[in-house]
Amino acid sequence: MPETSSAFTPLRSVLYMPSSNERALEKAKSIACDGLILDLEDAVAPDAKPTARETAAAAASSGDYGRRTVTIRVNGIGTEWHDADIVAASQAGPAAIVVPKVNSADEVKQLVAAMEKAGAPEHTKLWAMVETPIAILDALSIARASERLGAFVLGTNDLVKELYAEHVPGRAPILPSLHTALLAGRAAGIAVIDGVYNDVKNIDGFLAECDQGRQMGFDGKTLIHPGQVEGANTAFAPSEAAVEDARGLIQAFEDGKGSGVVTYNGKMVENLHVESAQRTLSIAEAITALDA
Repeated sequence: MPETSSAFTPLRSVLYMPSSNERALEKAKSIACDGLILDLEDAVAPDAKPTARETAAAAASSGDYGRRTVTIRVNGIGTEWHDADIVAASQAGPAAIVVPKVNSADEVKQLVAAMEKAGAPEHTKLWAMVETPIAILDALSIARASERLGAFVLGTNDLVKELYAEHVPGRAPILPSLHTALLAGRAAGIAVIDGVYNDVKNIDGFLAECDQGRQMGFDGKTLIHPGQVEGANTAFAPSEAAVEDARGLIQAFEDGKGSGVVTYNGKMVENLHVESAQRTLSIAEAITALDA
């Protein structure tokens, strides 16, 4: 979990939106997601990419999306659109620029240099998509490559493809990769956002995968349909019971200082439990502020 303070930004639900579809971008202003990825890559046909680039830049710089974290996903390094995408996205100044298939620390440094050359404001972070075997194996060096790197975004569809694996309930074939990305992200102090769930009609399957992602430690989930937002928001937010439990634990610890062993609900309380409880309250407060 990234820093939990007044600056903590909830990323429970991060919705991909095709930047070539102006109606979709308009609709996004009323969707209760925490974040948006205005997509210039997979969701946009080649002949529509120049216009989509202009539309995404205008949307990201408009200020019309309230407290949502607005990002732009550019086309990957080496594509014919990448350089122009980076310039336009940097000048638009979104919360982050999302780059697919980032495979090394050197690529992170290359991307950050290009962003800075294009005039990206200080608040615009780089979000690296982790979706290849080499990226998983080099995840820690990628995560630590630049202070401008703000998040890992798991590209689980590409990862399954690259591994010659299968999409199965529970995601057993890619669990080691997900854990590795999480370990690297936590070691570097950045956010880590889970990949998409493809079957938008399978609500139970989606909610199960959200629960799994939360249990593993992801900050939230990338989404491909507005109908997935509510489920992700609920899954990745502390429940009322968890918030009350956190408050009670912290109070018990404060009340028991100097008295030796402190217990709460029959369990021993140590500093690490208090830190976890404080993190829970910080997340809950940030979500309340976002939804106000």
